[in-house]
Amino acid sequence: MKIESLRDLYAEQLQGLYDAELQQIKALPKMAKAASLEDLRVAFEDHLTKTKEHAHRIEIIFEQMGEKARGRKCEAMECLLKEGDEVIQENMEGALKDAALIAAAQHVEHYEIAGYGCLRAHATILGEDVAAAFLAQTLEEEEEADRRLNGIAERLRPDIPRGRDQSEDRTVSPRSMSVA
Repeated sequence: MKIESLRDLYAEQLQGLYDAELQQIKALPKMAKAASLEDLRVAFEDHLTKTKEHAHRIEIIFEQMGEKARGRKCEAMECLLKEGDEVIQENMEGALKDAALIAAAQHVEHYEIAGYGCLRAHATILGEDVAAAFLAQTLEEEEEADRRLNGIAERLRPDIPRGRDQSEDRTVSPRSMSVA
């Protein structure tokens, strides 16, 4: 697709995020299965439900544009989800694996937050008010998923093996650091 206008860019980015959502629909059940913490498994399952809604909203936006919903291969999401697959295959257990799954999931969330933020802005500029509202709703749900993952990650801290004797740990405060 040749991009000659903001509308072309908007459509192209919408296609990329549509593909990203479809990729996640396949990946989230595997992440849920790999989670050892019940809260994390439920978070992944809940987000799968939301992800299906996100894809459906994009289909409605395409319909309103008079186009058929189709994805453009989102290589960035493919790479991010590949990292998640590698975590699933990694020989880690319990809270450590959960921490790695959360990190992989948050990389995905941050990618989507950036994408939906741009799309919402473009829809607003283009006067696509219904699409802008859908995209704002999806953006808020992605931000909520990120906050939920942060909360779960913070509860994992006591259970994660540190890898070295805690007495060797040297805490550095921002005030004790000098910038040259």
